[in-house]
Amino acid sequence: MLLDMVNVTFKGGKGGDGKVSFKKIGRGPDGGNGGRGGDLYIVSSSDLTLLNQFSRYTDISAEDGIHGSFGDRSGRKGHDVEVVLPVGTSIVDSESGIEVLNLSEVGQKFLFCKGGDGGLGNHEFANSRNTTPMHAQKGFEGEQVKAVLNLKLIADFGLVGLPNAGKSSLLNELTGANAKIANYSFTTLSPNLGMFNGKVIADIPGLIEGASTGRGLGIGFLKHIEKVKVIIHCLDVTSLDYQRNYDTVRNELGSYNRELLKKKEIILLTKSDLINVKNTFKKSFSISIHDYDSIEKLKSLLLKY
Repeated sequence: MLLDMVNVTFKGGKGGDGKVSFKKIGRGPDGGNGGRGGDLYIVSSSDLTLLNQFSRYTDISAEDGIHGSFGDRSGRKGHDVEVVLPVGTSIVDSESGIEVLNLSEVGQKFLFCKGGDGGLGNHEFANSRNTTPMHAQKGFEGEQVKAVLNLKLIADFGLVGLPNAGKSSLLNELTGANAKIANYSFTTLSPNLGMFNGKVIADIPGLIEGASTGRGLGIGFLKHIEKVKVIIHCLDVTSLDYQRNYDTVRNELGSYNRELLKKKEIILLTKSDLINVKNTFKKSFSISIHDYDSIEKLKSLLLKY
């Protein structure tokens, strides 16, 4: 299962506390300063499954700074942490609703939450009027962001079509993926990914009429088609009413974003082994996962892109 939207809290490390301490001889203060909290960085990666790391842990923070010690010894800085997220992820501040970061390229690195400063030890507060200060400063909290991570898949090919149009079966055949398949609608509840000759193919969950307004699985997966380079439109050959099925999906794409209608498109009539039909629908060709020649023909076509 591919997670494409999660709520996460990011936080820089808390600064270490300053120390209250005195020398044995002369009773002068020698409490050290606390170390600064670690910083939290965001790094982008080509691994599109990385949001799955938040299925169990949704609070991510850098290490706190170490407290100051006696002998004027400062605590060390907390360790930084790098959170690796998939390219195509936008980070939205859940409290303000403002997008604060968008990962558009692999290998980007951003300082996202600074660690808090360490507190001062009591030796920092000594002066001519107070030679034995009995207090030290607490460390400061690190920066915190409560965020919504929203992934829009950056794939080379996107399989679209009505539910049960054979998209997942085709993905499995082309890429060796292990997408769940069954003879009922909405088998695919999250996008599935596979690799073909170094290219990413995304199986987008089935669209229905009204999907752009929230029906069925809603608009949660329409967003993934925005960054797909080529649409592979699957039409179930056993339906016979190709035009209506085709128009239904195209209308939903256009209602969501008119730019989606400008993308390159490959039209497939799937499950051709189940019925003998003459292919007269636009510039399409029939295909079946049980027909080796048709699969090889599709592979050759995809290689041209």
